[in-house]
Amino acid sequence: MDPNPLLETTGLTAYDRIRPDHVAPAIEALLREADAALAQATSEATPADYDTLARVLDVATERLDRAWGAVRHLNAVANTPELRAAYTEALPKVTEFHTRLGADEKLYAKYKAVMGSPAAAQLNPARRKALANALRDFVLSGAELEGAAKVRFAQLQELQAELGRSFSEHVLDATDGFALYVDAAELTGVPEDAVAAARAAAQAEGREGCKLTLHLPSYLPVMQYGTNRALREKLYTAYVTRASELGPGTLDNGPVMQRLLALRQEEAQLLGKASFAEVSLVPKMAESPQQVAEFLRDLARRARPGAERDLAELRAFARDELGLPDLQAWDMMFASERLKEQRYAFSDQEVKQYFTEPRVLEGLFHIIETLFGVTIRPDSAPVWHPDVRFFRIERRGTGDAAAELVGQFYLDPYARPGKRPGAWMDGLRPRWRRPDGTLQTPVATLVCNFAAPVAVDGQLRPALLTHDDVTTLFHEFGHGLHHLLTRVDELGVSGIAGVEWDAVELPSQFMENFCWEWSVLQRLTAHVGSGAPLPRTLFERMLAAKNFHSGLQTLRQVEFALIDMRLHAEPGSEAQVDAVLAEVRREVAVLQPPPFNRFLHSFSHIFAGGYAAGYYSYKWAEVLSADAWSAFEEAAGDGDPLDPATGARYRECVLEAGGSRPALESFKAFRGREPRIDALLRHQGLA
Repeated sequence: MDPNPLLETTGLTAYDRIRPDHVAPAIEALLREADAALAQATSEATPADYDTLARVLDVATERLDRAWGAVRHLNAVANTPELRAAYTEALPKVTEFHTRLGADEKLYAKYKAVMGSPAAAQLNPARRKALANALRDFVLSGAELEGAAKVRFAQLQELQAELGRSFSEHVLDATDGFALYVDAAELTGVPEDAVAAARAAAQAEGREGCKLTLHLPSYLPVMQYGTNRALREKLYTAYVTRASELGPGTLDNGPVMQRLLALRQEEAQLLGKASFAEVSLVPKMAESPQQVAEFLRDLARRARPGAERDLAELRAFARDELGLPDLQAWDMMFASERLKEQRYAFSDQEVKQYFTEPRVLEGLFHIIETLFGVTIRPDSAPVWHPDVRFFRIERRGTGDAAAELVGQFYLDPYARPGKRPGAWMDGLRPRWRRPDGTLQTPVATLVCNFAAPVAVDGQLRPALLTHDDVTTLFHEFGHGLHHLLTRVDELGVSGIAGVEWDAVELPSQFMENFCWEWSVLQRLTAHVGSGAPLPRTLFERMLAAKNFHSGLQTLRQVEFALIDMRLHAEPGSEAQVDAVLAEVRREVAVLQPPPFNRFLHSFSHIFAGGYAAGYYSYKWAEVLSADAWSAFEEAAGDGDPLDPATGARYRECVLEAGGSRPALESFKAFRGREPRIDALLRHQGLA
C-alpha cells in the first residue's frame, strides 16, 4: 500500500501524491501524537525546562502543523469538491486541538516556570523573545479563563474557523461560478493576448466565441481597454456583487460577516477587552485603535487634495474626450487608462510587451543575489500542478567550501479554476534548529494569479506581465525572503514568525521599489518580439506616471483600513455594517461607488485571512518600507541602488533577525533612528 504522504516527515512534501482520502487518517494520527505529547509535557514528570518542552511538544505539534499546512495550501491552490470535503471535516478537529493547546493552564504554568527560573537568564535573546511571545499568546488564547468562559472561548475559535472557511469558499465559488460568453466583436479595444486567452477558454469547452470570467487576467483587460461600455458594466456588476445577497443565496457572505464580527466581539469581552480591535493590537506595533484611526485620518487629510484633483480631471477628460458625461464605477479603469495614455503617451499594454516572465524572474533573481550574497538555482520537487516551479537559495561558500542551502521555494504564477484569487506567500516549513541538533531549512510558496502563456499565430509565447504584476511578484518575494533568509533557529521567532503584523509588510513593500529603477528595469525587460530592453523614453513616461491618481489610491486603502478598524473597534457593529461602511465613505472617499457594490462580501483579508483589525498594516508598514528604501537611495546617489553593503546591512538587521526582536529595534538597527513618514509622502507625490 502506498504510504500516506502527509505522514512522511523527512524531505519535501509529496504534493503530487496527496489525495483527499489521505487527509482524515493522517490528521487523526498526528492529532493523537500531538495529544500524547501535550499530556507528557504537562505531566509532573516533565521538568519546566525550555529544551525538554521543545523536545516533547514542539516536535509533535510542528509535524501536525506541517501536514495541515500542506492540506490548507492544496485547498487554496488545487481546490476540488473531494479535497474541500476532507478539509472541512478535519478543520474543526485541528482548530479544537490548537485552541486547547493555547489555553492549557498546566502548560501555561510550565512556561511561566521556565521564564521565572534562574536558567531563563541564560537563554539567548531569540529564546527569551519566543518565550515572552508564548506567554502573551497563552493569555490571548484564554489560558487564564475558567469554567464556562473557557468552554465558550474554545467554541468561539471553532466557530470562527468554520466561518472563515465558508467565507473563503463562497468567494472562490462565486468567482469560479461566473462565465460570460461573447463574440470577439464585443471585445473591441481589448488586447490581443487577452482575446486569444478568452477564445482558447471557450474552445476548451467546445464553444464558439470568447469566454470571460471574474479571474483578474480575464476581468482587468476588459475593464481597462474594452470600449463596450455595456460589457464593462455587466462584468463590474458581477465582480462587485460576488458572494453577496445579489447572487446565489447559498454563497451570500453577509450573514457570515455579521456572525464573525459578533463572535470576535464576544471573544474580546471574555478576554477583558473592550473590542476585538484591542485584542488584535496586543501583538502589533500600534498601541490602540485610536492611534490607528488617527494615523489613517491624518493620511487621508494629506491625500484628499490630490484625490479631489485626480477625480475632477478624470471626470473632465471622460466628458470631453470619451463622451462619458456621467462617469460611472465601471468606467473608472477605462477612463483612467485612456487619460494616462494621453498624458504620458504610453499604455500598460505597451509596457507589458517588455515584461516577459522569464526575463523578469532572471532580473529579480539577479537583484536578490547581488544584494544579499546568495545564489538562486532551479531545483526539483513534487508539485501540485504542472505550472509550478521549484528553486533553491544557497549561501556561497568561501574558498573550497561548498555552498550552504539556505531555503527552497515553489513559484505558482498563473490563474486557473480551483485556485483562490489574489497573491500570497505561505511558509510551508520554518527554519528550526530541532531538539536533536539538526537544522531544518525553510520552505516557502509564492502564489500569484497572472495570465498564463497563450498561443499567438500558432506559437506559444512566454507569459507577459503588466507592471502591476511585476510589482506584485516582487512584493510576494519580499515576504518570501523574510521567511527564507532568517538566521534565527527558534521555531516561534524564525522568519516571519513572531514579527508584529503591522511590520510584516515592510520587506514586501520594500521590494516593490526596485520596479521603478532604470538600472534594474534594463535587466528585467526584453520585448516579446524583438528582445530589446525597455526604452529609456518609455521608462521616463512610466516614471512620470508613477503617482498618477496616487491620491485616489491612497484614499481607497485608507477607506478599507478604516472600515476594518471601525467594524472591529465598535461593539455591535455586526448590526451596523452598512452604516459604518457609508459613514467611512462619506468621511474618506471622494467617489461613492454604486449602491449595489458589495466589496466587503469578498474582503477575504479581514474575514478569512489574518488582517482583522489589521488592514491598516499595509499603510503603517509602508512608512517603514519607504524609509528603509531611502537608505538605498542615499547609498546610490544618482547611481545603481544595488549596493551590496547596504543590502548586507538590511539582510542582517531586518531579514535575518526575523521575529527575534521587536520590529522597531530591527528598523533602528538598520536606519540608526526612528522611522519617519517623509519618504512615503515623497514617494507617493503627497509631500
